Amino acid sequence: MTTVLGIESSCDETAAALVTGDRRILAQHIASQDEAHRPFGGVVPEIAARAHAERLAPLIEATLADAGMTLDEVDAIAATAGPGLIGGVMVGLVTGKALAMASGKPLIAINHLEGHALSPRLADPDLAYPYLLLLVSGGHCQILLVEGVGQFRRLATTIDDALGEAFDKSAKVLGLGYPGGPALERLAASGDPRKVPLPRPLKGSAEPHFSFAGLKSAVLRAHQSGEHADADIAASFQAAAIECIIDRTRKALKAVSGVPLNGLVVAGGVAANTAIRTALEGLAAQHGLPFIAPPMKLCTDNAAMIGWAGVERFALGQSDPLDVSARPRWPLDPDAAAVRGAGVKA
Repeated sequence: MTTVLGIESSCDETAAALVTGDRRILAQHIASQDEAHRPFGGVVPEIAARAHAERLAPLIEATLADAGMTLDEVDAIAATAGPGLIGGVMVGLVTGKALAMASGKPLIAINHLEGHALSPRLADPDLAYPYLLLLVSGGHCQILLVEGVGQFRRLATTIDDALGEAFDKSAKVLGLGYPGGPALERLAASGDPRKVPLPRPLKGSAEPHFSFAGLKSAVLRAHQSGEHADADIAASFQAAAIECIIDRTRKALKAVSGVPLNGLVVAGGVAANTAIRTALEGLAAQHGLPFIAPPMKLCTDNAAMIGWAGVERFALGQSDPLDVSARPRWPLDPDAAAVRGAGVKA
């Protein structure tokens, strides 16, 4: 049975995991940096990179010890090679290279976004290609047709902010601290989503893309007006974001209506939001599709998803040379047409 050591360090989570070809997570350790970044209200790249450098080796040692394994018993080493904060990505990738060189094991350089995209297959053995994926995180908001390992067709992207970024910045406006997304979701549960009139950017437009910058700015104006309770602003923001997501995803489903999809899938950190999951589940039911979302522990950044992406690539005989480069930006669909206004976020 194939066993892959996964390493993740693209943002502010340092993680290592051992994953097998039969979808078992033998061991996993994740070190959060929330406390280090909380005073700044967001991730500070230099602090993140230093924390990865300090924590990664002990995490890998602990992961191997928990599984009762040595590095010699691992079949391959999969490390995130991008996209992400380049300092952190380099820490993880260089560590993976060193372990691969020392052990003589293959190195597999993983696109962090592919880790998210394939993570539902780690949790659900019945999920086959192709499927429609809504990838929502702090840095990315895309809809992709996933046709296989390394085979992605981007149908939609954000032209400005990603949804997770809009959640976090709206939470900061409301004084909810860091990380803001989960705190905003909790506050929204006690508010009235109809109280605050907020825009639904691009809803109903012909293009399938997303825009959340205007919604985020509207939250700031609503808060500064002093006319609304914070809970109502949070609930109204979340409701507006969900309407945009459902409208855009419905548009994408129509665009691939001739493809025999095996499911509507959501992944990424924002996929942990219960209200978003519930809305997408309803949309999937309307289209007669299974709805698949990874368990909460696989939504946020983790090494198990990197290890699983490594398992899938290893099964295809794929590996990378030790001089493979870290990449701060790495689109899943490099052939996708540029989106007007999206810039590097496309």
